[in-house]
Amino acid sequence: MEANFFLKEIIAHPLFFNTIIKMNIKTIPVFLAIPLLNWLHCAAQDSNKNDVPNIVFIMADDLGYGDLACYGQEKMETPNIDKLAEEGMRFTQAYAGGPVCTPSRSSLMTGLHNGHGVARDNIPHFSTYLQDEDITIAEVLKNAGYLTGGVGKWSLGDAGTVGRATNQGFDFWLGYLNQDHAHYYYPEYLDYNEKRLELKGNTVLRNSYSHNVLTNGAMNFIRSSAEKPFFLYVAYTIPHYSAAEEDEHGLTVPSTKPYSEKKWPESAKKYAAMLYMLDKDVGRIVKLIDELGLKENTLIIFTSDNGGHSSIWEEFHTGGPLRGFKRDLTEGGIRVPFIASWPGKIEEGSVSDEIIAFQDMMPSFAELAGKNPPKKIDGISILPTLLGDEQKNKHSFLYWDYGHCRDRYDQAVRMGEWKAIRQGIDGQIQLYNLNEDISEEHNVANFHPDIVKKMAKIMEAEYLPSDLYPIGELYQGGPIWKKEDY
Repeated sequence: MEANFFLKEIIAHPLFFNTIIKMNIKTIPVFLAIPLLNWLHCAAQDSNKNDVPNIVFIMADDLGYGDLACYGQEKMETPNIDKLAEEGMRFTQAYAGGPVCTPSRSSLMTGLHNGHGVARDNIPHFSTYLQDEDITIAEVLKNAGYLTGGVGKWSLGDAGTVGRATNQGFDFWLGYLNQDHAHYYYPEYLDYNEKRLELKGNTVLRNSYSHNVLTNGAMNFIRSSAEKPFFLYVAYTIPHYSAAEEDEHGLTVPSTKPYSEKKWPESAKKYAAMLYMLDKDVGRIVKLIDELGLKENTLIIFTSDNGGHSSIWEEFHTGGPLRGFKRDLTEGGIRVPFIASWPGKIEEGSVSDEIIAFQDMMPSFAELAGKNPPKKIDGISILPTLLGDEQKNKHSFLYWDYGHCRDRYDQAVRMGEWKAIRQGIDGQIQLYNLNEDISEEHNVANFHPDIVKKMAKIMEAEYLPSDLYPIGELYQGGPIWKKEDY
């Protein structure tokens, strides 16, 4: 055994490998040739298996910046997500791609900010947003040899369209392709690859809570993909509000445990129960990765697609110290919890104040996979930050907009410590110093006219007009997923 171990160490040495391939095999004694070749084969397999890390991106839906204990939450417990933060890096200035679901997911998948993106709002309702020429993270990673899987809310292309997940780089998809279908936690079906997973009678019988189905699908994908590099996108729908006809509070849960005995409003118990399920299943996914021996070669990220909802019980302080909620371009609408864990690579218990955004995931994951990202994107690789190195390539600014086909069109820019917001196409620009005023309480625009001018120029330059989102034309349509022609 000692001889074999010694032989293995010799063969694994690069100098030996480079020398042996130049030698005539006949010069090696027969009793050494076979074990040498065997060890070389095994060493090559081991090397290939560890060339690139697995990537698991877990995203909650409408989870506020202050909803997690590791971000200051005092009433609801999130031990598994907190543990993920303890084992890795917690970001304090991470931003979603937008203040609502669809544009945020578009930015994540394509690396484009909302002024350049394909999908810029939840309305108008289109059957597809992504086209064949659009390039997603999943496509980049699939081309790099990754197995690609996703569960949850897609929002970027309905079944049968070119924008569906399985036409945009995913080998496996289970969940809701349509944005509005995802408002139901006891649906009659879920989209499963190119067909439907039928759950007939579920709206009445309530046998299958969709979150549980999604978690099972995610874990089965991990098990089946363990021998190859994989990318898993877990786009959970909780704690997003459900359709009114499904629950009187718009918060559908099988049970309010473990908060049933709390002297809280019933809606608060339901919301807290959603977070309990979310945290529990994040823990299950992490545990499975560990049991399969994959943890040290897996980057796990946890975040939310935008800020928390304004109707959440005020004593939960869903936005923490931030002003505003989902649909706002104030910090409470777009700044999100963001945790990254990768044992041995990301420093345990570290905290980063680096300003990052969803569009950074495309170039970061591409670099991990050894591939180039698409050329015309708005993101930057944040691998230096994750790995504890200096982030030399930084954002000069971040841009968001919202409300193209609504009553009011808003824009926002983050530039260093400065944050500018314009509410309404002709509105006055508000300016905040986030280093001194994280709650955006003091508009200092009158004191810094030069900065306001810079912000105005960025707002003008970064908005690329889109025929799909004409500013000022109010959308009069509604959800399309229930229609016969869907």
